[in-house]
Amino acid sequence: MLNHTASIDDNTGANVTALFIAGARHALQLAQAEHCRYALLADGSPSCGSTFIYDGEFSGATHAAAGVTATLLRQHGIRVFALSQIAELAAAIARDADA
Repeated sequence: MLNHTASIDDNTGANVTALFIAGARHALQLAQAEHCRYALLADGSPSCGSTFIYDGEFSGATHAAAGVTATLLRQHGIRVFALSQIAELAAAIARDADA
């Protein structure tokens, strides 16, 4: 998405890629302003998915990939975790607090 090799369409077929990219940039700005080092995002969406996203066919099928916001945050050094990885997030926070 961020390199313009894919697009996001809503269930009516409208291209909403620019909106997702704008939202990701806004999330990054807020995260940086608050000096966030970690993000806990819900998997599945073309924005927040960090381990999988839905395939875009509105069939419920998924594939391994990261969404726009998850990718942008990672590109800027923010560690992204899915809800299924909350134990790993807690461990990372604890390790960093001990360092």
